[in-house]
Amino acid sequence: PLCLCWALGPAAAAAATNILLLLMDDMGWGDLGAFGEPSKETPNLDQMAAEGMLFLDFYTANPLCSPSRAALLTGRLPVRNGFYTTNGHARNAYTPQDIVGGIPDSEILLPELLKKAGYTNKIIGKWHLGHQPQFHPLRHGFDEWFGSPNCHFGPYDNRERPNIPVYRDWEMVGRYYEDFKIDLKTGEANLTQLYLQEALDFISKQQANQQPFFLYWAIDATHAPVYASKQFLGTSQRGLYGDAVREIDDSVGKILKHLQQLGISENTFVFFTSDNGAALISAPKQGGSNGPFLCGKQTTFEGGMREPAIAWWPGHIPAGGVSHQLGSVMDLFSTSLSLAGLQPPSDRQIDGIDLLPVILQGKLIDRPIFYYRGNELMAVRAGLYKAHYWTWSNSWEEHSKGIDFCPGQSVAGVTTHTQEEHTYLPLLFHLGRDPGEKYPLSFASEEYQEAVERLSGLVQQHKASLVPGQPQLNVCDQAVMNWSPPGCEKLGKCLKAPQSDPQKCSWPH
Repeated sequence: PLCLCWALGPAAAAAATNILLLLMDDMGWGDLGAFGEPSKETPNLDQMAAEGMLFLDFYTANPLCSPSRAALLTGRLPVRNGFYTTNGHARNAYTPQDIVGGIPDSEILLPELLKKAGYTNKIIGKWHLGHQPQFHPLRHGFDEWFGSPNCHFGPYDNRERPNIPVYRDWEMVGRYYEDFKIDLKTGEANLTQLYLQEALDFISKQQANQQPFFLYWAIDATHAPVYASKQFLGTSQRGLYGDAVREIDDSVGKILKHLQQLGISENTFVFFTSDNGAALISAPKQGGSNGPFLCGKQTTFEGGMREPAIAWWPGHIPAGGVSHQLGSVMDLFSTSLSLAGLQPPSDRQIDGIDLLPVILQGKLIDRPIFYYRGNELMAVRAGLYKAHYWTWSNSWEEHSKGIDFCPGQSVAGVTTHTQEEHTYLPLLFHLGRDPGEKYPLSFASEEYQEAVERLSGLVQQHKASLVPGQPQLNVCDQAVMNWSPPGCEKLGKCLKAPQSDPQKCSWPH
């Protein structure tokens, strides 16, 4: 029967592989020692890379938090799953407290599908796919949740704006800055320790129940305002941001060790990545590093979209592997389904691919990467070539206020402060020779003409079949903020909501 198993492929053979996705928040490609960070302060993640496979060409689906998370959990581009805005051309949008929209019921999320294969699913940390009751993660396939619907912004005065709630499953258990302290002066908060303990407890419980699990560990310590717990404060050469990275590294080390001690590491597929590039607007004190890449979060240059990524699965992934596969967070959807012996839904376009042949057999799958900003396809990559059809870092108006997504980096005609269209003559870069997107290829060269012909063909094909989803990020209303989340009565934490006054959300970037 063994050969029959392998005839069905590795996924069927290991039908109940545990799945652990470690999603960081605003962590840059250049933040890990394994990717060349000079202070070498991430020994556990570097060891994870040495024992597993490093992906050097792994991308998010959007240079901002909410859309990239929606893409990861649906396997679909944000322009398909509704996580974009049509309020302005090529604008980044996300889910602040006053957003009316969220993940539509018509979307099928990874945990909903894994449930069918008997998985128990938990999200720890930041959800960010809408905070009204209909968007709650437990309505979309998760069995357990400890974390928050939004980022840890604040503190707010609870009159103009409520402090963000922290949930355990269906009900809030407190609010940031009130019950879950974050000291903005020192950067001290013990949230990462809470999230670590939640992970360890959940893994132990599922192992005791002999239950396959999906754990989505979406912690946010590296999102400004960055924080770390007391034992890590002041320990990094990189300041507070580095302290947060060191604590995350320590936590990942403890999670992997826990899997080994329980004897389930060979039956647990672990993948580490980030939701978008480092937020250079918060640098240098509160932002990470995008290594050799141009710009950062909010932009569709490499610094905004290329992510650190490591796959770890002892006994299955050959140690010390390095892949040049073009990968995407959307592939985690298809790959996870494959690990569970499931097929992706056939009634919709899935943008992710199954990476198991890449990870287990070292194959390379030819596929493009599409770089979207809101409702616009800004760029496309295939092989080593990347063509920009639109360039924009941010507006002159925002730039003059000191908002800069490309600090210290200005490439004439590339990092533009007006939206520049290059549809007829795309800006072309060879990312092998020029990872920093500093030297556009000459329009007259044969190399340019051949590459652009191929890339433009991919774009035409993509656009011809694209059916955009209903945009979820157009309407904002102060009445829908986190005034009275479920469970607030028990805690005496309910606040009075203002009158409903829906407005078009303003998205300056």
